[in-house]
Amino acid sequence: MKKNHSTIFRVLLVILDCFALLAAFTVAYILRVTLDPRPFSIQIGALEFIATIFTLLPIWIVVFYLFRLYDRPVYTHPIREFGRLLLAAIFGVMIMISVGFFTDTALFPTKLVAFYAIIASFLIMLLLRVGANYLRMWLLGRGRGVQKVLIIGNSPLTHSLAQYIMTNSSTGFEVTGVVARKEFIPKEMQALRATSFKSALSRLPIDAIIQTDHEDISKNFELASKHYLEFYQAPTFEGMLTAKRSVEIIDASPLIKIHSTPLTGYGRVVKRLMDIVLGTLGLIVASPIMLIIAALIKITDPQGPVFMRGKMQKRLTRYNRPFNIYKFRSHYAKFDGKTDEEVFEMIGKPELIKQYRANGDKLDYDFRVTPVGRFIRRFSLDELPQLINVVKGDISLVGPRALVPHELSSYDKKHALLAVKSGLTGLAVVSGRRSISFDERRRLDLYYAQNWSVWMDISILFKTILVIFKSN
Repeated sequence: MKKNHSTIFRVLLVILDCFALLAAFTVAYILRVTLDPRPFSIQIGALEFIATIFTLLPIWIVVFYLFRLYDRPVYTHPIREFGRLLLAAIFGVMIMISVGFFTDTALFPTKLVAFYAIIASFLIMLLLRVGANYLRMWLLGRGRGVQKVLIIGNSPLTHSLAQYIMTNSSTGFEVTGVVARKEFIPKEMQALRATSFKSALSRLPIDAIIQTDHEDISKNFELASKHYLEFYQAPTFEGMLTAKRSVEIIDASPLIKIHSTPLTGYGRVVKRLMDIVLGTLGLIVASPIMLIIAALIKITDPQGPVFMRGKMQKRLTRYNRPFNIYKFRSHYAKFDGKTDEEVFEMIGKPELIKQYRANGDKLDYDFRVTPVGRFIRRFSLDELPQLINVVKGDISLVGPRALVPHELSSYDKKHALLAVKSGLTGLAVVSGRRSISFDERRRLDLYYAQNWSVWMDISILFKTILVIFKSN
């Protein structure tokens, strides 16, 4: 959305949040009166109670601001907004209880009103924000509040960004021009090619600039500033993408310290606790299914083991540490323990390996896979035993894909990927599964390693479930 439209939308969210809070506390008061006949421990009338809540609304808005609920990356991301809304509702009520305690003011007539208020405020705010986002998407789809963008840069990112913006109105952007060589512009957007930033300014509607390389960046930024245009710069150094940065001043010079991953300190502790708790729960829930799958594998192809074995099961995780991954055998026993290259050599068709790799390491009809294997692969059930690896600490629930050594041997940024544990699922899985190229999967894995957060993990876990069922 344009800058003024974004401001209007944020104001709308503030108004909706205020309305939601007043409605939530009214509902909480009514529920307590209706469901519990006992008298209040502190006598306070309904109007007086709501009036008190009204005077405390600024505190709630500050809390929401601190939880970044008015930031675009949050209110346009349902999973992230969901978690923050719940925490903000709990934190807001806790602050009100603290204010009541230290000021000796009767804010809640009973404890149950506070409990009901948390639930009601979360649900009503969530409902209103979902409605507001649908309205935002509807307006964007009709061109209201869309930013006209000029993309500058001779970079592969120019092509991918332009393509994505063109097919996703939810970005709030519309590409009106591209300053780049022809090979970096999608075919269907060649007519939008401009020779220079200056020439584009004279003939195109432009609200913002996105630059994807570093050429003439200072000059372009100065020109954008003169015309009051928003300026976005895609980092040319991938390490700058990391969310873990700190600034130190030495001799009046600001120095940016860049960490390879934000997954340090307490973050690692939180992530490991999540792995142990959720991994153990997952194993308990999945155990009956795993026993049935193991029995079916042995019945239908008794010559082979239940789990895959051999050198292909040796994977790499954090700090380049090798480990054996657990995975149900989904192929015939005679192919067990053999690499893809060895299998194609075995059947006398080594030339198919290039086609296999180009097709994302898959065949339209994989002759190696058993009927049971096809079923468990379809629903990713062959990967359930990896929950054992999660609990053991070999991998995490979420992380970069655990790769065999030879797949990473030629990758020059493997040290960045291996700064965190490999994962049972990951950002690449929920961004297209195997339909994206090896390089694109590695780029997404690298982004995850450099931008980890608890919210990202929760979002990926939810999306993984949706992807599994949606793709089937």
